[in-house]
Amino acid sequence: MNIIRTAMLLAFMTALFMAVGYLIGGAHGMLIAFLVAAAMNLFSYWNADKMVLRMNNAVEVDERSAPEYYAIVRELARRAGLPMPKVYLIDNPQPNAFATGRNPQNAAVAASTGLLERLSHEEVAGVMAHELAHVQHRDTLTMTITATIAGAISMLANFAFFLGGGNRENNNPLGMVGMLVAVLVAPFAAMLVQMAISRTREYSADQRGAEICGQPLWLASALDKIARNVERIPNPEAERNPAMAPLFIINPLSGERMDNLFSTHPNTENRIAALEEMARKGMGSGGMTSRDVNARPSAARDTTPRGESGPWGASKPSEPDSGPWGRKPTGPKGPWS
Repeated sequence: MNIIRTAMLLAFMTALFMAVGYLIGGAHGMLIAFLVAAAMNLFSYWNADKMVLRMNNAVEVDERSAPEYYAIVRELARRAGLPMPKVYLIDNPQPNAFATGRNPQNAAVAASTGLLERLSHEEVAGVMAHELAHVQHRDTLTMTITATIAGAISMLANFAFFLGGGNRENNNPLGMVGMLVAVLVAPFAAMLVQMAISRTREYSADQRGAEICGQPLWLASALDKIARNVERIPNPEAERNPAMAPLFIINPLSGERMDNLFSTHPNTENRIAALEEMARKGMGSGGMTSRDVNARPSAARDTTPRGESGPWGASKPSEPDSGPWGRKPTGPKGPWS
């Protein structure tokens, strides 16, 4: 159902784009605007992952620097039948996470230090399963197509505004009314459709994420904790770059309480209710267990001194830690070092 809805929304945006071109009446201008918008979004599609990770000061980790976190992602990727994505940590107290990358072969998942500190192993597994679901659904591609069409519509509207209606010889059948629709209404409608698609993809990722980990209540509990913490812990990077908000599992800018036309994420209570309904229907049998996500990777157990370290307190190095996940000061440096 969500796939059908997304397809219908994309079809509506395509029709809206064609209608704006018809109202403006400039076939050549419509083509130029579409090509420029497509080029801009093609660049973003190939480079957006690097840009987003850099804006969030994300640092790549591996089995040695974040053994428990890395092992959870690896097990979930195996269960989902996906290639192992690159794994990143963001030094940010707000619990949140996102996925990026143009396809499963070039994917990356990122979680904040706040997420690893405030959530249990099981809840972290639920969150990362959700992010891998975005990778599996190729939601980055879907949103890039959406952004391309929306960008073209906005560009056409700008042409109409600055050129005063374009070429009068194009015989715009609706005159000034058509121009006002093209300049004011169409870009706003495109923005609403973008947000609707974003909300739809979140519901789909929740469902698939629950299937990957086999425990819907893990993700439901995580969403509740993240939403409550986001309301009181700011995310400066997201505030400076609000366009990143749709990427995160919960809107990092504010705690949205309604499934309204202007929200980039569904209502958290609605998402939790859907996951609880999945659990009531018996979803979860044969899924991951607490032992799966709490088991310490053998490689890390063999090579790390005893004590407390790692994102949830596995084996502490003899040297002082430089982060809650146990990265040693002598290792690769990050923004928290």
